Amino acid sequence: MRWSLLPIALGLSMDALAVAVAEGVVIKKEKVRQAIRLAFWFGGFQALMPVVGWLAGQGLRVYVAHLGHWIAFGLLTAVGAKMIVEASRLTPGEPRESGMALPTLLLLSMTVSIDALAVGVSLSMLHQAILIPILFIGCVTFVVSLVGVLIGDRLGTVFGGKLEVIAGLILIGIGLVVLLEHLLG
Repeated sequence: MRWSLLPIALGLSMDALAVAVAEGVVIKKEKVRQAIRLAFWFGGFQALMPVVGWLAGQGLRVYVAHLGHWIAFGLLTAVGAKMIVEASRLTPGEPRESGMALPTLLLLSMTVSIDALAVGVSLSMLHQAILIPILFIGCVTFVVSLVGVLIGDRLGTVFGGKLEVIAGLILIGIGLVVLLEHLLG
């Protein structure tokens, strides 16, 4: 089971990576502090959600599978649209806020970790212990998110404000993909 945790953790962290790169494009002040803040929340929620799934068992799985995609679509689309609007309002070189507002960060943390609920349910059904998997998943997501913010920062420096619009479109695209995967089975 331990070797199979790496691909699971990496797979779960891909949504967090995409959002982290997009946020890295936007952050202009306190970059390292904000990167660590985002990585902490994303990693923390990736570790928390399997516990929720593990404790809830199969009953919650059906509920989350039905609504989780709609929630992810709505939140990613809203945040992406907000990024596009904010990017169009800024003049070139105008500084941005130093990071996401806490409510936005919490919602995105929850959104990127919804899939981890299913992993928790699976671990519960397989009668697996939960401590090592959640620590591993949380740590991998922390590192992946931290690197994602730093990559986004580099891309933002090279491409400027245009990349903020692209990052917003990417978040909306991720939301659409999540929704289409759900609707098309």
